[in-house]
Amino acid sequence: MNLTPLLGGSRGRAVRWIGLGLSLCLMAQAAWAAPPAVSADLIRLHDQLRLDERQESSWRDYTTAIAPSPEVQARHRATEELLPLVPTPRRIALIEAAMAQDRADFRRQGEAVKAFYAQLTPSQQRIFDLETLPSTSAAPVVSGAPNR
Repeated sequence: MNLTPLLGGSRGRAVRWIGLGLSLCLMAQAAWAAPPAVSADLIRLHDQLRLDERQESSWRDYTTAIAPSPEVQARHRATEELLPLVPTPRRIALIEAAMAQDRADFRRQGEAVKAFYAQLTPSQQRIFDLETLPSTSAAPVVSGAPNR
């Protein structure tokens, strides 16, 4: 099967597209196998919240949802690698698709944060609000993780 017309270019370009697609599949497979890392900030937040047993499963769901995703990072790298290889209309489509996926990821993370927050007592909510507030001197909060 000749994919060159579908991929918009020469045979060499088609081979690069296929190679990039395979690389993305391999990176995504590795992403599913990697356990989420727990930062020192999350450990401190967990300790400060003093969660009861009933809240621990919500905590696990929250930390899993906000953990940096190797799959998302791989998708961003693949997008950056593809941009110079495609004509402008395809770049725009690629960027729009990446933005749509990022919005969906943000919504999913936001729902996990709200679900966890709803399990907290009012005093725990105040602690959570203070500890997850972005500092004005630091970079923006990534994936809803505490920024202190």
